[in-house]
Amino acid sequence: MTWLFPSDVGDRHCIVRKLVRVGDGRVKPAHDGRWVERIVLSLLLTVLLSGLAAATELKLSTWNLEWLTDRQAGDRALPANVHPKQLADIDHLQQYATQLDADVIAIQEVDGPIVAARVFPRDKYSIQMSRDHVVQRVGIVVRQGIHYDVNPDVTTLDVGPSHALRSGVDITLTLQPAPLRILAVHLKTGCFDRPLNKEPHGACEELEEQRTALIDWIRARQADGIAFVVMGDFNRHMDGKDQFWSALKRAAPLIRATEGHSSPCWGSEYFIDHIILGDAARDWLVPDSLRVLSYRETGDEWKERLSDHCPVSVRLRLPD
Repeated sequence: MTWLFPSDVGDRHCIVRKLVRVGDGRVKPAHDGRWVERIVLSLLLTVLLSGLAAATELKLSTWNLEWLTDRQAGDRALPANVHPKQLADIDHLQQYATQLDADVIAIQEVDGPIVAARVFPRDKYSIQMSRDHVVQRVGIVVRQGIHYDVNPDVTTLDVGPSHALRSGVDITLTLQPAPLRILAVHLKTGCFDRPLNKEPHGACEELEEQRTALIDWIRARQADGIAFVVMGDFNRHMDGKDQFWSALKRAAPLIRATEGHSSPCWGSEYFIDHIILGDAARDWLVPDSLRVLSYRETGDEWKERLSDHCPVSVRLRLPD
């Protein structure tokens, strides 16, 4: 079947489709001609239920902002084919951040806290960035008023001969009645579905090394007995009998909010941005709260001016 979700009342509706299995065992997005009817019904349900949302809910999101930098074209730190965003483009992203209205956002491909603050103003959010010396840094944005402690960056995710990949950013929200540990990641691109150990010195081998580092972090959190979330750009589809996802689940009982769904971002596509919950956080996930905030703008020009990724979010309902 097809699942239809509005992002929020008044937002451009966002469709998160169930995946269906085809004859060769692969998965693909399902299509259903009744989607308009379901959007209307979903919007009505959202209106009816919007007044029931408890103050104990927390909205988590992940958003790859695609080369968000204030460097100029031709800067030696930028690849030749990267065109930095203009002021108007960054303003557009800031408007979408306001519409997203999340409490905690894992961000990727951001060139430091100064440019991040142009999308997430400091009067509303605090920003914690990795200490990597690269343009495409990882960070976590937290709504002002939510207290958190900063843990050391997960530098073991920076693998490979060049060590130019991204560390993970690790914080602990000091919530009541229980803390929540959050790790933001941006993993190696180029190995979306292929076996991890079939390409020596390639993208899949580096992703396999990152999987090992991620498993170590997950096992440590499971041993701590603390609710935790791993979210970000995994650059991996992970549906079906995927060996990356299977290995993570062997490390600890996990829920992946995007499992079995496809994204409406820039048309129907497979998720590579994921939100994974472990320990008590699995019980906090609000059912059917997965949302994708699609852009109103369309076309390849806007895909580069904004981002080739859309914000993905879920809601958690914290225990009393």
